[in-house]
This record gives sequence, C-alpha cells and structure tokens, in this order.
Amino acid sequence: MAKKKSGGSAGRQTDSRSKRLGVKIYGGQACVAGNIIIRQKGNKYRAGSNVGTGNDFTLHALVNGEVKFYKKRITNFNGRKYEKTFVEVVPSNA
Repeated sequence: MAKKKSGGSAGRQTDSRSKRLGVKIYGGQACVAGNIIIRQKGNKYRAGSNVGTGNDFTLHALVNGEVKFYKKRITNFNGRKYEKTFVEVVPSNA
C-alpha cells in the first residue's frame, strides 16, 4: 500500500493561449497605413508593393488603399518552381 497518492501530471494539463494568427484584412477591403493585414508564423504570405514585414513575419500596410492578393511562381535556389501568395496594397486616389 502506498502512503501517499501518486503525484501524476494533473496539475500541468492546461493548454497555451491561441496566438490569434491569420488574415485580418481580406482582399478588396480598405485599409489604413499601419493596419495589420496578416499575422503569421513563417512566410506563408509574402509582402508585395506597399506592404511591410515585421520581425515576426506580420504583414502590415504602408499606405492607405485596398488590399489585393495574387499568386506568383517563384524559382527556388535549386531550380524548382513553386507558387507563392503575395499581398499588396493598391493606393487609393482620395
């Protein structure tokens, strides 16, 4: 017979908080300079014209305008081609 109840891992079963990643402003929507367009881990989406990249790969608008997504074929260093999604902000005329 055990003198004490076994410790187990019951106290360490809490889950971490979600990081709220993903697209925040979709294609065709208006954005203001400084708005976060996408929060991501790694370069799933790449920055096009008028879009900046943060230290944690966050994409943000550099000018006021409309968000646009497009795909482009990229050549890897070993010659392999693959498709990447780019994000750009088309400046508004207002």
